Amino acid sequence: MNLKQRILLGVNIDHIATVRQARGTSYPDPVKAALDAEQAGADGITIHLREDRRHIQDRDVKLLKAVMQTPMNFEMGITEEMLQMVEQVKPAHVCLVPETREELTTEGGLDILAQEQRVQQAVERLTNAGSIVSIFIDPEAEQIQAAARVGATTIELHTGRYSEANCVATQTAELKRIQAAVKAAQAQGLIINAGHGLNYHNVEAIAAIPGINELNIGHAIVAHALFVGFAQAVSEMKQLITAAAQA
Repeated sequence: MNLKQRILLGVNIDHIATVRQARGTSYPDPVKAALDAEQAGADGITIHLREDRRHIQDRDVKLLKAVMQTPMNFEMGITEEMLQMVEQVKPAHVCLVPETREELTTEGGLDILAQEQRVQQAVERLTNAGSIVSIFIDPEAEQIQAAARVGATTIELHTGRYSEANCVATQTAELKRIQAAVKAAQAQGLIINAGHGLNYHNVEAIAAIPGINELNIGHAIVAHALFVGFAQAVSEMKQLITAAAQA
């Protein structure tokens, strides 16, 4: 494999926990899902511990840290509670995201410009805790520049508008926007990840962008797993993005 074209797959297991929490049972266990995903080729596991604990629970975070063989990517809103959690658990990666209780899922990138000092302080604190800090942002030059200013080494580009485009013209325009953002981030020396809404039908164009380091995907994999099994769903996604990156 040409390492210059290698692309990583981070599997988000939040919605395994969503199914569990819907009935208040002990299953399905997101810890087992993480281990299955790793065996199927996932390069990392993403979890979002939300303030309202709608899916991932504190217990999951601690067990996952103890048993995972790949890096944990801990998504979090910037709150004192979550900062303390990271300082205790020390995940390999932390991704700062916007968070509101009303949203079904993360609806857009974090607006660094509106709270630059607060974000910078969080980045410094999390870096001191030993985590590599990423910021989930919209593919906009101003936000990319702000991410570099506050000390983040990594960004995750929000691909929601691309994924939700309802016509070819809109999707093409959003793809060009992401491609331009990747170039802008490379100019800042940032590591570039991407995710949100990516699925088996739209992921290849994103995976093919030179400079993308990792794609974080969850809902599509969990949904496909209902029909083919979780390990197979992860494996199929890994194959898709690897082939696209090497094409």
